Amino acid sequence: MAKKLLEQMRDVLRLKHYSYRTEEAYVDWAKRYILFHSKRHPANMGAPEIQAFLVHLATQRLVSASTQNQALSAILFLYREVLHKEVEPVLLSSAKRPERLPTVLIREEVLRLITHLSGNYRLMAQILYGSGLRLMECVRLRVKDIDFEYQSITVRDGKGEKDRITPLPQSIIPDLKRQIERVRLLHEEDSLASAGEVDLPDALSTKYPHAAREFIWQYLFPASRRSLDPRSGQERRHHLDPSALQRAVKDAAQKAAIPKRVSCHTLRHSFATHLLQNGYDIRTVQELLGHKDVRTTMIYTHVLNRGGLAVRSPLD
Repeated sequence: MAKKLLEQMRDVLRLKHYSYRTEEAYVDWAKRYILFHSKRHPANMGAPEIQAFLVHLATQRLVSASTQNQALSAILFLYREVLHKEVEPVLLSSAKRPERLPTVLIREEVLRLITHLSGNYRLMAQILYGSGLRLMECVRLRVKDIDFEYQSITVRDGKGEKDRITPLPQSIIPDLKRQIERVRLLHEEDSLASAGEVDLPDALSTKYPHAAREFIWQYLFPASRRSLDPRSGQERRHHLDPSALQRAVKDAAQKAAIPKRVSCHTLRHSFATHLLQNGYDIRTVQELLGHKDVRTTMIYTHVLNRGGLAVRSPLD
């Protein structure tokens, strides 16, 4: 019996090693597109119908440019990779994303924020700021990614599927060692319950059949409870939910009375800006952030040059 269209889409996404988060997002957008057109089969539609759906998102749902572009990417993936049908490109184009300067905290604000966090949330925030990691890069860290001897963190499969090495702040080493010991005890407990395996990226589980049960592959910040893996159906301990860290950082910013819109990514922005303030060159910062193009990193020079740091007001 032939699989339904969305199930076929899931199969292709997994075949091409898309992350589970991307898989869920793409399938959801394809479903919304089909429902918007009264369940018509996408094979019987094309660029005009896609354009109508995008206009609906922009004018009725008021979605952001990045959300609109994600929807377009998902629908084009459905046509090109699943239906093997090329879409007429004349009517379709990506939405222009607004060029906004990132929100940056001064050092005193970073310290205030961190003091209002505790436990894993505090340690993770220190890594976001001290090492410049993205939220999901931090959440997906594994025990083996921490190197105390070289005082470095290896970020695996970052944005663009690139690995990179970032500095490990000396000040958090004692806390990090205690966290790894907690992970060890938790892993031993899970192993006794026959639930000590962890999900592995790509085909590593096939190449290294026993790796999923090894301690070094366990997540550095595991979830408090075990759960069923949505793909394999096995009971495992996944990493901490990223939304929990996002909420903790937002709450801490409010308690610290920081008059800015603060998110986990704000700590990464602050990491980059403060490195430039300390005299590090733009190429070094680009490498630490994992930016493919130096022009992406250049935005932090604009942050440094804005306001009174660049031009003296005539009123003064």
